[in-house]
Amino acid sequence: MCLACDLIQRHRRNLTRRGMLAGAASLTLAAALRSQASAAMPPATTPPQLITGAQVWDGVAGKPLGPLDILVTGGKIAGLGQNLSAPEGTRRISLPGHMVTPGFIDSHVHVTLRPELEDKIFSLSSSAKALLGVEALGILLDRGFTTVRDVGDMDIHGYTTMDLARAIAERQIAGPRLIPAGHLISTRGGHGDGGPLLGADSDPWQNSLADGVDEIRKVVRREISRGAQWIKYAGSGGFSSPADDPSQVPYSQEEMNVMVETARDLGIPATLHVYGDGGIRRALVAGVRCVEHGNLATPETLGIIEDKGVFLVPTQIAVIRQARQIDDDAFWTAAGKPPYVRAKYRKYAAQLMQAAHNLADSKVQIAFGTDIGTFSFATNNAGEFAEMTANGISTLRALKAGTSVAAELLQQPDIGVLAAGKTADIIAMPGNPFDDITVTEKVEFVMRSGVVHKAPAMP
Repeated sequence: MCLACDLIQRHRRNLTRRGMLAGAASLTLAAALRSQASAAMPPATTPPQLITGAQVWDGVAGKPLGPLDILVTGGKIAGLGQNLSAPEGTRRISLPGHMVTPGFIDSHVHVTLRPELEDKIFSLSSSAKALLGVEALGILLDRGFTTVRDVGDMDIHGYTTMDLARAIAERQIAGPRLIPAGHLISTRGGHGDGGPLLGADSDPWQNSLADGVDEIRKVVRREISRGAQWIKYAGSGGFSSPADDPSQVPYSQEEMNVMVETARDLGIPATLHVYGDGGIRRALVAGVRCVEHGNLATPETLGIIEDKGVFLVPTQIAVIRQARQIDDDAFWTAAGKPPYVRAKYRKYAAQLMQAAHNLADSKVQIAFGTDIGTFSFATNNAGEFAEMTANGISTLRALKAGTSVAAELLQQPDIGVLAAGKTADIIAMPGNPFDDITVTEKVEFVMRSGVVHKAPAMP
């Protein structure tokens, strides 16, 4: 059971008011932060480290490069090659039988969301959501994800993911590098509106709702002022929201133009939640850098995405997998989704499956993203690699999507590639993902910025 879920269950009987719940959660959060601080802090002087004995793939090459040594100093890769010499006092890390790759990058996560809390998430306190985030970030790093982009803070009255990003940057907690996209900006009644999940007499105010160009400018500027490094908006309805449909396009062309323009004027890129052609094409005219999902795009629209050099994050483990399992009652019972979610997937299942194959046949720049948080953190989000290859995407394209291409999307030139001078985000897995893509789900060694987070037991 997740930490915040346990907290809520233990205190719900006695702590019925929001202020009391927030106070209890704050105490637990403080303890969690203190317990993680020592794990997040690197030694005062980290000696050089030499990784040896493993096969290496650098995030770019068409195949593994063979056995290479990697010398790490000061959090950076100082050298990569055969039989590297190392200065005195170097710590040696031997990884025989492993493939070393750049740290994975998940460009679409929701660390403050859990599927079992989806219908009540907006009633939880900011502290409870911070607890969810601390737990999720530890899980993601342990799986080899050294960078993640959170594309939907579920704290509709606060800015929890921005605070978590700062806590990681300041080494107060352990976790992957966190790039916050703030809240999902939405029309009222749209995919990001929490109102339909609340009682009619609940406080309807939400910090991410914006209708009309003036309100859009205000909300975008506020998100950026609070630390959002991307702007994300709801360009269509969705499968998980109760009051809309994936085919709906809530924002006009003018509104999308203003959304993207306001962010761009402040040096921030924009992306959007969207499924079909209508919302995608408006967004491309507006000038977005990225499309999230896009799972109903036709070949013609995929061609426009490709021509414009826009990135696509297809989140196939969260979308296509559910379409494939539409007739599996056991799957849907285990998923615990409301009936309307399955009904929507049934309506679009054939289109979703066809669109996945169309994407595989295209040359669109695919970046790895999973939408984890909408499905359980008990599921390894690295399963997206296997899901992509099952839908016809090549192993090389999938692996690059989770490393060098994702780094390019996120405009992070120091990560995603193993090369001299790059940040030492390095992971290792037992076996060769080019032969068996599922070994990406068995990461045994994790180094972020030169600090070892996880290592296999040495004989």
